[in-house]
Amino acid sequence: MGPTRKRNVCPRLSRRALGFFSRDAGVVQRTNLGILRVLVCQESTKFKNVWTTHSKSPIAYERGRIYFDNYRCCVTSVASEPRKLYEMPKCSKSEKIEDALLWECPVGETLPNPSDYKSALIALTAHNWLLRISATTGKVLEKIYLASYCKFRYLSWDTPQEVIAVKSALARQTGLQQSVLLYLAVFHVLPFSLIGILEISKNIFGNVTDATLSHGILILMYSSGLVRLYSFQAITEQFMQQKLDLGCACRWGGTTGTVGEAPFGIPCNIKITDTPPLLFEVSSLENAFQIGGHPWHYIITPNKKKQKGVFHICALKDNSLAKNGIQEMNCCSLESDWIYFHPDASGRIIHVGPNQVKVLKLKEVENSSAQHQISEDFVILANREDKNENLPTVTASGRVVKKKFDLLDDDPEQETFKIVDYEDELDLLSVVAVTQIDAEGKAHLDFHCNEYGTLLKSIPLVESWDVSKLTWNNGHLEEVIGLHSGQNEYFTYSHEVYFDRDLVLHIEQKPSRVFSCYVYQMVCDPGEEEETTNRS
Repeated sequence: MGPTRKRNVCPRLSRRALGFFSRDAGVVQRTNLGILRVLVCQESTKFKNVWTTHSKSPIAYERGRIYFDNYRCCVTSVASEPRKLYEMPKCSKSEKIEDALLWECPVGETLPNPSDYKSALIALTAHNWLLRISATTGKVLEKIYLASYCKFRYLSWDTPQEVIAVKSALARQTGLQQSVLLYLAVFHVLPFSLIGILEISKNIFGNVTDATLSHGILILMYSSGLVRLYSFQAITEQFMQQKLDLGCACRWGGTTGTVGEAPFGIPCNIKITDTPPLLFEVSSLENAFQIGGHPWHYIITPNKKKQKGVFHICALKDNSLAKNGIQEMNCCSLESDWIYFHPDASGRIIHVGPNQVKVLKLKEVENSSAQHQISEDFVILANREDKNENLPTVTASGRVVKKKFDLLDDDPEQETFKIVDYEDELDLLSVVAVTQIDAEGKAHLDFHCNEYGTLLKSIPLVESWDVSKLTWNNGHLEEVIGLHSGQNEYFTYSHEVYFDRDLVLHIEQKPSRVFSCYVYQMVCDPGEEEETTNRS
């Protein structure tokens, strides 16, 4: 499992005070985070529930900020107890924020205004305005009117912290005249500059069900499971009709106006008239497709329903299947397992099932540098007891018959993995495990060493975590979700858990669209606190 020796924090603090570091500016920050990791994982450290709140609208979290009421109210979680940072004025339904991204200042760039160096929220409103909002005051710093010819609804990063894509809702095909399925508006951020607005047309691409931009690649998805990749730069160079600049006068279609101001907005200036060169094409169940690893590989599920839960890892350069590249957990569970490339950029792969977490790595096949194989780096196993046993039953005639009961891998009475995430600054894997105890589910958050998988710390969550109750009835699997003792009510719940340095945050959706937020912060041993208070 690897070494588990704990390093003493005191020498590291002494070295920091004396300046025993290289000239690399990042060394001090890495040292500080290393010290914080030791403090977080030591046995005496506790995580205390310091704040709980409820809301009728969804709750979002991003880097120490909790957002309520469609991003209108912001609460900082950095203080000893969360406090309101700002609250924007009430607005009409048409002006509400539908989606948002947190932008942070790039390093080494000169920006025109002092306010540009501070974090900002890039927000999209229901009436097609793109806003830049101060992340500390809620003041609107910049606004761009997109267009009136479609409804924009989604924000995403094309290149993180550099280029954003604003996607419209998929057009409803009500007749043969409907050819444009959706639009993508692409911007460089801070200072805002327009790259262009692209239309995805049925006449060129067929019946596209979704589209997105990622790292300069236009990805189109189809209901058949087909995924196609195109170069967005090549499309821009070939099909841009006219370059547009925000804030400048423009004449388009017989109308003159200012680009980015109402009511003129931004015309669609990238119209594809011929099928662009195809970079890559693959068919996968439910359009599941990921690229990553070193060298580049991709993960798909064969496009057949019976193949759900089977993952193929293939080389991007020639589509060849990696050795041991078919990964399947063979788990019998209500919820299928999931797989993705590790976000630490190590090229590894995380495969999560109800009772185990596998961290896989790509390595060259011996005596063949052209081919790669998949091997296990480490495995995290749930803490379970074997409850599959032969139970005797006495029939009416007195004959003893043994029946074998096979529990599902995600049976609620067994510890089951629900969430696996990665804390990049502390280099820890965080794993949420849930077990039903009596009538309610209890969850705990475990911190594992990202290099060896060693369990370093376990934090119990105070609030209950409603779990699924699974039963067999006449050979059919039945699910009862959110079982409440003493009540005949059953609900479906969703959960999000964030671990951010010394903070743990749990967001839960309850029935009737009630959202709850629980905040935990790192504190010293509560027993020590009480003893100190008594002495005082």
